Amino acid sequence: MQTFSKPYRAWLLAVLLVSNALNLADRLGMAAVSQAIKVDLKLTDRVNMRMVGVPEASLDQWANQFVAKGFKIARVDQMESALAKEMRERDGKKPGKPQKEEKIIRRELAAVLTAGTLVDGGMLQDDMSTFCVAIKEIEEKFRAKTGINVRVVAQGTGQALDTGRRGDADVVFVHARSQEEKFLAEGFGVKRFPVMYNDFVLIGPKSDPAGVRAKDIETALKTIKAKEAPFISRGDKSGTHAAELALWKASGIDIEKDHGAWYKAIGQGMGAALNTASASNAYVLADRGTWLSFKNRGDLAIVVEGDVRLFNQYGVILVSPAKHPHVKQELGQAFIDWLVSPEGQKAIADYKINGEQLFFPNATVPGA
Repeated sequence: MQTFSKPYRAWLLAVLLVSNALNLADRLGMAAVSQAIKVDLKLTDRVNMRMVGVPEASLDQWANQFVAKGFKIARVDQMESALAKEMRERDGKKPGKPQKEEKIIRRELAAVLTAGTLVDGGMLQDDMSTFCVAIKEIEEKFRAKTGINVRVVAQGTGQALDTGRRGDADVVFVHARSQEEKFLAEGFGVKRFPVMYNDFVLIGPKSDPAGVRAKDIETALKTIKAKEAPFISRGDKSGTHAAELALWKASGIDIEKDHGAWYKAIGQGMGAALNTASASNAYVLADRGTWLSFKNRGDLAIVVEGDVRLFNQYGVILVSPAKHPHVKQELGQAFIDWLVSPEGQKAIADYKINGEQLFFPNATVPGA
């Protein structure tokens, strides 16, 4: 019987509308078809089935689109060729006994991809996801020193703090000071430690139809509203969304109550917001890290940067063992202590995208 050192790479892209990925076979058809239509995949007929497929080389692109829409993706590996299937069936036959022919080549569920499990930089286009790729690399240095494994889960600040509230995390690493302080006041966290910062940038069309290039951020937002220039908001209660709302408020605008059709809150992550802005020639607030790694820029460019109000501070908090006794307090605190140590701070400073430093350590700055 033929064996394989590596499985055949047959990627079956499927949208899971149920939590149990093993129900994939029963539910693949209509779920995949309906969601494929939404992202412009083509439905084709092959032999006796209708199917939607993408080239293996394009998996990252398509998986990211589905994950950005909030779905789970099942990655299924083909474990044998058609010839190997025939050989397996032949070798398994018992003399004198008829055997029912199998019509399906063996495949196995290899992984389920979600916003919380993706830590491959090529597949992520979200600010917390970009951040988690950095932390994943930094964590490898921590593991080499301590032997402690850290499971990195990519979530926006609001989701991450809610995960901590449920006791489903030991440590939260987030970037929305007001939400962090509320988390602590509610008793869900032990203590907040400042770790590092980067900054937000205002992205817009290169032609800059609103004429906001090189202005300060408050003037830019007021001008965008006055001219009703298209603006895309994440609208997803993430740290970036909270920062955007705070900037509108600082500009004297209650954007959640006072906006027109020019302002669109999409309720999705940073990658989806940038894609939407690129497609609609609109303005959008983004973190610099995601912008540096974002490939589908189209006609977009940075139009406002460097304003002190675009500062983006990150803090780390141990989830309270008093609220959730199962929290790994010693291990979690060891990770925090390493992050704010000179060694951890250097590891953060050394992380770069395309040669550009992404985060700037400031654990020793009072009040950060």
